[in-house]
Amino acid sequence: MRTWLERMQGWLLLVGLALGALASVFYRGRATGREAERQDRAEQINEQAAQARQEVRNVQDNVARMDDDAVVAELKSDWVRRPGGKGGR
Repeated sequence: MRTWLERMQGWLLLVGLALGALASVFYRGRATGREAERQDRAEQINEQAAQARQEVRNVQDNVARMDDDAVVAELKSDWVRRPGGKGGR
């Protein structure tokens, strides 16, 4: 009985080490995946911000080239409802 218990103790230790190694690899992989996702999201946000800044520069340049009457006409055409609306009248 004692030899059987000693033999089982060695196997249980081996199984415990294997499970510990698997758990370690699993959690390291999760942490790496989370970090990669954060980095991808940060890059996406930075790209969107760069596009927004470019759009702002384009609009500012466009408005700077226009005289005041043209700016007023542009704003009025974009923000005032046209006759007829959605109903087609």
